[in-house]
Amino acid sequence: MTGTIASLQALREQYGTPKATTELKRLERLDGHCRAFIAASPFVVLGTSDAEGNQDVSPRGDPPGFVQVLDNTRLLLPDRPGNKLIDSLSNILSNPKVGLLFLVPGMNETLRVNGQARIVTDSALLQPLAVGGRLPPSALLIEVEEAYLHCAKAFIRSKLWEPESRIERESFPSLGRMIADQIAGLDAEETEAGIQESYKKRLY
Repeated sequence: MTGTIASLQALREQYGTPKATTELKRLERLDGHCRAFIAASPFVVLGTSDAEGNQDVSPRGDPPGFVQVLDNTRLLLPDRPGNKLIDSLSNILSNPKVGLLFLVPGMNETLRVNGQARIVTDSALLQPLAVGGRLPPSALLIEVEEAYLHCAKAFIRSKLWEPESRIERESFPSLGRMIADQIAGLDAEETEAGIQESYKKRLY
Protein backbone atom coordinates (compact mmCIF):
# COMPACT_ATOMS: atom_id res chain seq x y z
CA MET A 1 0.00 0.00 0.00
CA THR A 2 1.37 3.39 -0.97
CA GLY A 3 1.51 6.25 1.48
CA THR A 4 2.32 4.09 4.50
CA ILE A 5 5.41 3.90 6.71
CA ALA A 6 6.78 0.44 7.45
CA SER A 7 10.27 1.05 8.81
CA LEU A 8 11.92 3.10 11.54
CA GLN A 9 14.21 4.69 8.95
CA ALA A 10 11.25 5.91 6.89
CA LEU A 11 9.54 7.14 10.03
CA ARG A 12 12.61 9.10 11.08
CA GLU A 13 12.91 10.58 7.59
CA GLN A 14 9.31 11.75 7.85
CA TYR A 15 9.74 13.43 11.23
CA GLY A 16 13.41 14.32 11.51
CA THR A 17 15.64 14.10 14.58
CA PRO A 18 14.57 15.28 18.04
CA LYS A 19 16.49 18.01 19.83
CA ALA A 20 19.16 16.90 22.26
CA THR A 21 17.20 18.43 25.15
CA THR A 22 14.16 16.34 24.21
CA GLU A 23 16.18 13.18 24.72
CA LEU A 24 17.94 14.47 27.83
CA LYS A 25 14.66 15.27 29.62
CA ARG A 26 13.86 11.55 29.83
CA LEU A 27 14.70 10.87 33.48
CA GLU A 28 15.28 7.46 35.04
CA ARG A 29 13.79 8.60 38.34
CA LEU A 30 11.49 11.29 39.69
CA ASP A 31 13.05 14.65 40.42
CA GLY A 32 11.56 17.46 42.49
CA HIS A 33 9.52 18.82 39.60
CA CYS A 34 8.01 15.41 38.84
CA ARG A 35 7.15 14.87 42.47
CA ALA A 36 5.50 18.30 42.72
CA PHE A 37 3.51 17.61 39.55
CA ILE A 38 2.20 14.31 40.91
CA ALA A 39 1.32 15.97 44.24
CA ALA A 40 -0.79 18.55 42.36
CA SER A 41 -2.48 16.07 40.05
CA PRO A 42 -6.05 14.84 40.74
CA PHE A 43 -6.21 12.81 37.52
CA VAL A 44 -4.04 10.24 35.78
CA VAL A 45 -4.58 8.02 32.75
CA LEU A 46 -3.26 4.46 33.15
CA GLY A 47 -2.20 2.54 30.05
CA THR A 48 -1.71 -1.25 30.14
CA SER A 49 -1.56 -4.19 27.73
CA ASP A 50 -1.69 -7.95 28.14
CA ALA A 51 0.88 -10.52 27.01
CA GLU A 52 -0.66 -10.59 23.52
CA GLY A 53 -0.54 -6.80 23.16
CA ASN A 54 -4.26 -6.15 23.70
CA GLN A 55 -4.43 -2.66 25.13
CA ASP A 56 -6.46 -0.74 27.68
CA VAL A 57 -6.49 2.85 28.89
CA SER A 58 -8.22 3.72 32.15
CA PRO A 59 -8.89 7.08 33.88
CA ARG A 60 -8.08 7.35 37.59
CA GLY A 61 -9.00 10.32 39.77
CA ASP A 62 -9.13 11.48 43.38
CA PRO A 63 -8.07 14.59 45.32
CA PRO A 64 -4.66 16.01 44.31
CA GLY A 65 -1.79 13.85 45.50
CA PHE A 66 -3.84 10.64 45.56
CA VAL A 67 -0.96 8.91 43.77
CA GLN A 68 1.63 8.67 46.51
CA VAL A 69 5.33 9.13 45.83
CA LEU A 70 7.07 6.65 48.10
CA ASP A 71 10.51 7.68 46.88
CA ASN A 72 12.21 8.76 43.65
CA THR A 73 11.57 5.42 41.94
CA ARG A 74 8.27 4.17 43.41
CA LEU A 75 4.66 5.28 43.12
CA LEU A 76 1.54 3.91 44.81
CA LEU A 77 -1.72 4.22 42.87
CA PRO A 78 -4.95 3.23 44.67
CA ASP A 79 -7.49 1.14 42.76
CA ARG A 80 -10.91 2.42 43.78
CA PRO A 81 -14.14 0.42 43.33
CA GLY A 82 -15.28 0.42 39.71
CA ASN A 83 -17.10 -1.75 37.20
CA LYS A 84 -15.30 -4.94 38.35
CA LEU A 85 -14.06 -5.73 34.85
CA ILE A 86 -10.50 -5.33 36.26
CA ASP A 87 -9.09 -4.96 32.74
CA SER A 88 -6.04 -2.98 33.86
CA LEU A 89 -5.25 -5.31 36.74
CA SER A 90 -5.68 -8.42 34.60
CA ASN A 91 -3.30 -6.98 32.03
CA ILE A 92 -0.68 -6.23 34.68
CA LEU A 93 -0.71 -9.85 35.83
CA SER A 94 0.54 -10.92 32.40
CA ASN A 95 2.48 -7.80 31.44
CA PRO A 96 3.63 -5.47 34.25
CA LYS A 97 4.60 -2.62 31.91
CA VAL A 98 2.45 0.49 32.47
CA GLY A 99 2.28 4.05 31.20
CA LEU A 100 0.91 6.98 33.22
CA LEU A 101 -0.16 10.43 32.03
CA PHE A 102 -0.65 12.94 34.86
CA LEU A 103 -2.86 16.00 34.34
CA VAL A 104 -3.33 19.13 36.45
CA PRO A 105 -6.47 21.20 35.69
CA GLY A 106 -5.58 24.52 34.10
CA MET A 107 -2.05 23.40 33.29
CA ASN A 108 -1.28 22.60 29.66
CA GLU A 109 1.86 20.60 30.35
CA THR A 110 1.62 16.95 31.41
CA LEU A 111 3.87 14.41 33.08
CA ARG A 112 4.46 11.00 31.54
CA VAL A 113 5.75 8.13 33.64
CA ASN A 114 6.58 4.63 32.40
CA GLY A 115 7.46 1.66 34.55
CA GLN A 116 6.48 -1.72 35.90
CA ALA A 117 3.59 -2.36 38.28
CA ARG A 118 2.51 -5.05 40.68
CA ILE A 119 -0.78 -5.40 42.53
CA VAL A 120 -0.46 -5.05 46.31
CA THR A 121 -2.97 -5.63 49.11
CA ASP A 122 -0.71 -5.11 52.14
CA SER A 123 -2.76 -3.17 54.68
CA ALA A 124 0.30 -1.13 55.66
CA LEU A 125 0.44 0.20 52.10
CA LEU A 126 -3.31 0.58 51.67
CA GLN A 127 -4.04 2.33 54.97
CA PRO A 128 -2.67 5.75 53.92
CA LEU A 129 -4.87 5.52 50.81
CA ALA A 130 -8.12 5.14 52.77
CA VAL A 131 -10.95 7.62 52.24
CA GLY A 132 -13.63 7.89 54.92
CA GLY A 133 -12.18 4.81 56.60
CA ARG A 134 -12.55 2.74 53.41
CA LEU A 135 -9.43 1.09 52.03
CA PRO A 136 -9.11 0.48 48.29
CA PRO A 137 -9.36 -3.22 47.31
CA SER A 138 -5.76 -3.00 46.07
CA ALA A 139 -3.14 -0.60 44.82
CA LEU A 140 -0.50 -0.57 42.13
CA LEU A 141 3.08 -0.34 43.32
CA ILE A 142 4.87 1.14 40.32
CA GLU A 143 8.63 1.02 39.80
CA VAL A 144 9.51 4.08 37.75
CA GLU A 145 11.72 3.45 34.71
CA GLU A 146 11.20 6.71 32.85
CA ALA A 147 9.66 10.10 33.62
CA TYR A 148 9.44 13.18 31.49
CA LEU A 149 7.51 16.41 31.25
CA HIS A 150 5.48 16.76 28.06
CA CYS A 151 4.99 20.10 26.31
CA ALA A 152 1.64 21.91 26.01
CA LYS A 153 1.01 21.70 22.25
CA ALA A 154 -1.85 19.15 22.42
CA PHE A 155 -3.68 21.18 25.08
CA ILE A 156 -3.11 24.45 23.26
CA ARG A 157 -4.48 22.97 20.05
CA SER A 158 -7.48 21.37 21.77
CA LYS A 159 -8.15 24.34 24.13
CA LEU A 160 -9.11 21.68 26.66
CA TRP A 161 -9.25 23.94 29.70
CA GLU A 162 -10.83 26.93 27.95
CA PRO A 163 -14.39 27.71 29.17
CA GLU A 164 -15.62 28.04 25.58
CA SER A 165 -14.56 24.44 24.94
CA ARG A 166 -17.06 23.09 27.45
CA ILE A 167 -20.28 21.65 26.08
CA GLU A 168 -23.69 21.86 27.69
CA ARG A 169 -24.04 18.40 29.26
CA GLU A 170 -27.75 18.38 28.44
CA SER A 171 -26.87 18.52 24.74
CA PHE A 172 -25.50 14.97 24.98
CA PRO A 173 -27.44 11.82 26.01
CA SER A 174 -27.00 10.59 29.57
CA LEU A 175 -24.73 7.60 30.13
CA GLY A 176 -27.80 5.55 31.07
CA ARG A 177 -29.47 6.47 27.79
CA MET A 178 -26.40 5.55 25.73
CA ILE A 179 -25.94 2.20 27.50
CA ALA A 180 -29.64 1.38 27.07
CA ASP A 181 -29.29 2.09 23.36
CA GLN A 182 -26.33 -0.30 23.19
CA ILE A 183 -27.85 -3.15 25.20
CA ALA A 184 -31.28 -4.41 24.18
CA GLY A 185 -33.84 -4.70 26.96
CA LEU A 186 -32.43 -2.06 29.33
CA ASP A 187 -34.59 0.78 30.55
CA ALA A 188 -32.75 4.08 30.12
CA GLU A 189 -34.24 5.78 33.18
CA GLU A 190 -33.59 2.82 35.49
CA THR A 191 -30.05 2.47 34.15
CA GLU A 192 -29.33 6.15 34.69
CA ALA A 193 -30.81 6.01 38.20
CA GLY A 194 -28.49 3.12 39.05
CA ILE A 195 -25.49 5.04 37.73
CA GLN A 196 -26.36 8.13 39.77
CA GLU A 197 -26.82 6.01 42.89
CA SER A 198 -23.37 4.48 42.40
CA TYR A 199 -21.90 7.98 42.12
CA LYS A 200 -23.43 8.91 45.47
CA LYS A 201 -22.85 5.69 47.44
CA ARG A 202 -20.05 3.68 45.84
CA LEU A 203 -17.20 6.06 44.98
CA TYR A 204 -15.10 4.45 47.71
